Amino acid sequence: MNMELSGRRKPSLEKFQRTPDNEPIEHSSVGIGLNAAIVAVADNEPVALVVRGEADSIGATDILPFGPFNPREHRTLEGGLRAWVHDQTGLDLGYAEQLYTFADRGRHAEHAEAAPHVVSIGYLALTQAVGHHGLTNGVWRSWYQYFPWEDWRRGRPEIIARDIEPRLKSWAEKSSPQSVAQGPIARADRARICFGFDGMPWDEEKVLERFELLYEAGLADEAAREGRNAAREWTERPKLGLAMQSDHRRILATAISRTRSKIKYRPVVFELMPDEFTLYELQKTVEAILGPHLHKQNFRRLVEGAGLVEPTGDVKTRTGGRPAKLFRFRREVLLERPAPGVRVSAPPSRL
Repeated sequence: MNMELSGRRKPSLEKFQRTPDNEPIEHSSVGIGLNAAIVAVADNEPVALVVRGEADSIGATDILPFGPFNPREHRTLEGGLRAWVHDQTGLDLGYAEQLYTFADRGRHAEHAEAAPHVVSIGYLALTQAVGHHGLTNGVWRSWYQYFPWEDWRRGRPEIIARDIEPRLKSWAEKSSPQSVAQGPIARADRARICFGFDGMPWDEEKVLERFELLYEAGLADEAAREGRNAAREWTERPKLGLAMQSDHRRILATAISRTRSKIKYRPVVFELMPDEFTLYELQKTVEAILGPHLHKQNFRRLVEGAGLVEPTGDVKTRTGGRPAKLFRFRREVLLERPAPGVRVSAPPSRL
């Protein structure tokens, strides 16, 4: 899915190179940035809102909505985030929560000589993509375009067996450079755990760990852009999803992991749904977020048995089929137990 609206100037990471007064910043300065991973589901596809910048050295143009925190204008970090998102996209955020702080050196490698080091505070926001909701600029893009190995709705993605597994196993067989700190888990074991090789179960929540492993192995385009030695060692490096500028694909991976985890113990999935919906529409939304296909009857028993929804008394007429009952989120469940979520946790092979 790729729905684009335009009309505003393209954002640039160079925005961090000057203060709000347009005075140059010393190289030793540290800037505070705000990033938003805005997630929705449109036409049964999980989408993230990105804005387009000028292409970088590897041709990446996509950027998550972002901007520097200016304490002169923003009373709180979240207030600054909402202001930047509205300025860049026209979107007024609803549900939002702080995600993580991203502070690794070299995050903006291409501007390292001129820009300060930027510590970004990432946020996860859930919304609906229906009618763009006031969107004036930006693109709703399927997050599986950035992480194609995460989409298990039609079974195990071919890209894993064809491109990822043989290269990760080849990389795992190489000895690590002495300069690289050795972790407690061997490379081969990490690959098996993250990607479910050799009969290991697939954990849909390990989105970030999988991307970090591909980056470390030099298989992610971002590793080549940032001059990692592992990327130089590949004579034939496959295209593993769309790259993003800076470390924004890492931020998005963190947001996907959080979303997949959170819908199991909090009813946040209903932030992505209209006020009234069919159980089929709810199931397709959960499948879009988690990746695997779900068993229809098991899903319905789970949702209704958990008291998450209640019938509205109305039906939705579908072309060529019987009318489907309409449901709404049952808000009383928030008072009845501490962790009301869609507890789907079985590996894809068992769903």
